[in-house]
Parts: sequence; structure tokens; C-alpha cells
Amino acid sequence: MTENYLNILEESLQKKLQVMAKIQDYNLRQQEIFRSDNVELDKFDEYVAEKGALIDELTALDNGFETLYAKVAEELAGNRERYAEQIKRLQELVSRVTEESVGIQAQEARNKKLVEDYFRRERNNLNRSRKSSKAAYDYYKSMSQTNVVQPRFMDNKQ
Repeated sequence: MTENYLNILEESLQKKLQVMAKIQDYNLRQQEIFRSDNVELDKFDEYVAEKGALIDELTALDNGFETLYAKVAEELAGNRERYAEQIKRLQELVSRVTEESVGIQAQEARNKKLVEDYFRRERNNLNRSRKSSKAAYDYYKSMSQTNVVQPRFMDNKQ
């Protein structure tokens, strides 16, 4: 029975690694969006939604793993030598999951900076446009309020 649980734990960790690889792929896609000249916010939103579903799946895998491990932990502690090989594989998988998690966090931090930089540039461009529009409007307004001066020198010869 314990061997079956250990196999399920191992499969869970492998599945988690697959999901994490997909998340990394979406992170790279998001990075490409904000590094390109033509930022497609709709595509970015789509990737965020798809990545959100993957994160939910990851959370479910974590919860299932923890629940199952809690059932098996006592048996493993008493018979470490009997399950040594499977425990070693699980430890290696947990180590890989941890490494991938750190990598994803680093990607997320880089993407966050790219997004912040993009919105800062867009906000500055918008402010510049507003100032230019206001200056043009003020000029138009002041010019329309001036009285047109008629030419002073007119030839009155008939």
C-alpha cells in the first residue's frame, strides 16, 4: 500500500514539474510581448488567464501531495531502508521542483519590471500628449480672442 502511495507522490511531483514548465513558457511569452515594439495587451491578458489556470492546477497538486504525504510519513519514518530508493527519487524531484520554483519567481520578477517600465513609458507619453494638446488649445484660444487689426496704410486715391 505504501509503495502505491509513494508512486502517486512521485507522479504528482513529475506532473508538477510539467505544469511548472508550462508556466515558464508563458512567462517567456509575456516577456517577449513587453520586449517587442508592438505590445499586445490582449495577448498578455490571455497569457495571464492561462497561467492562472496552471497556478490553480499547481496548488491542487501541492494540496494533494501534502495530504498524501501526511498519510505515508509515519510509515516512511519507520521503514526508511525499505523505501530508500523511492525516497531518494522523491527527494530529487522535490529538489528539482524547488529549483524550478526559484526560476519561476525570478522570471516573474523580471516580467513585473518589464510591465512596470512599459506602463511608466505609456503614462509619460500620455502626459506629454496632454501637455501638447493643452498648449495647442491655449494657443488657438488666445489667437481667436485677439482683435484683427486692419491695415493702417490704405491708398484712398480714386
